[in-house]
Amino acid sequence: MNSPVTSSPAARCAAILVLAAFALPAGFGVKQARAAAGGVGAEHSKKLEGAGARNAMLLRGRARPPLAAPHPVQRAIRAANRIASKPYVWGGGHGRWWDRGYDCSGAVGYALHGAGLLGRALDSSGLRRWGAPGPGRWITVYANRGHTYAVIAGLRWDTSGGPGPRWHRGLRGRGGFAVRHPVGL
Repeated sequence: MNSPVTSSPAARCAAILVLAAFALPAGFGVKQARAAAGGVGAEHSKKLEGAGARNAMLLRGRARPPLAAPHPVQRAIRAANRIASKPYVWGGGHGRWWDRGYDCSGAVGYALHGAGLLGRALDSSGLRRWGAPGPGRWITVYANRGHTYAVIAGLRWDTSGGPGPRWHRGLRGRGGFAVRHPVGL
């Protein structure tokens, strides 16, 4: 049974931040606590400061979309969750949407396709020209000739740092990447 104190999303977020503050080493600030609790990291924290309702939660390797997220963002997260345990396979996800494994652009494309934002698979070079330039409010795709990843509701969807497509709390540098987003998101 939910108590009135923890039933609202804002109260649950505050409770998580309080718990994270006790579990984290001394010297961590609010931005670091938000990132550790599943929110955005320092790179995006200024843009999303005070917008905790836009941050997905990471629970046991799966992202939980924020309640305030538009439907395409929620669909992108659900789609990515479906393949979050698949292995890395070079060229995976390009011949067919459902595949035995995915490479970086196949994994990003799968999430975008699941959201209704991408009609056909694109490699990382194609994703460099996809959508609109600059970061999005909810979804940002980072692409160069050799790699692509996305930040969806504050979590990084990436094949680097793991055995295949996985969610990550920590963000990576964006130097050398084209920064794109779906129009309106």
